Amino acid sequence: MPLYEFEGRVPRIDPSTWVAPSADVIGDVRIGPRCYIGWGVILRGDYGTIEIGEGTAIEEGVIVHARPNGKTVFGKEVTVGHGALIHNAVIEDYAVIGMRALISDYARIGTWAIIAEMGLVCNKQEVPAEVMALGQPVKVKRPIQDIERQMWGMGKKVYQNLAERSLQGMKKING
Repeated sequence: MPLYEFEGRVPRIDPSTWVAPSADVIGDVRIGPRCYIGWGVILRGDYGTIEIGEGTAIEEGVIVHARPNGKTVFGKEVTVGHGALIHNAVIEDYAVIGMRALISDYARIGTWAIIAEMGLVCNKQEVPAEVMALGQPVKVKRPIQDIERQMWGMGKKVYQNLAERSLQGMKKING
């Protein structure tokens, strides 16, 4: 995995976290335990700071950045779907960010909120806890249901398990 120091800002990754060899981790990026950082992810902490909480899954092709002296923060057990873009925002514990969603500057996603696929969360927009939001820009559709919490809870465990398995079982087999 390419790790880059930038002007003295160095990534810090818990040893129980798996980072794909094709992910780029740049500058002030702090990744907690039991996280999964997928193939082709870019975590760019050159200007600002990126903090990723325990058990979070950042799936393939996600781009994360922060403004100068800003922060992008992921709570614990957040799921970020393939191809999402997160810029200088706060994603609280257990939230789910759908595939290809865009979360813009100073947005805040509440605990257990679900942002549907391709959802657009605009600058300074706040999505409350425990709701499903969708659209461009997103609008709250309804409260999340217990079945969704159970389903996504299992999905979070799948990626935590995949991180552990990848640390042990992922081996490059060609040049």
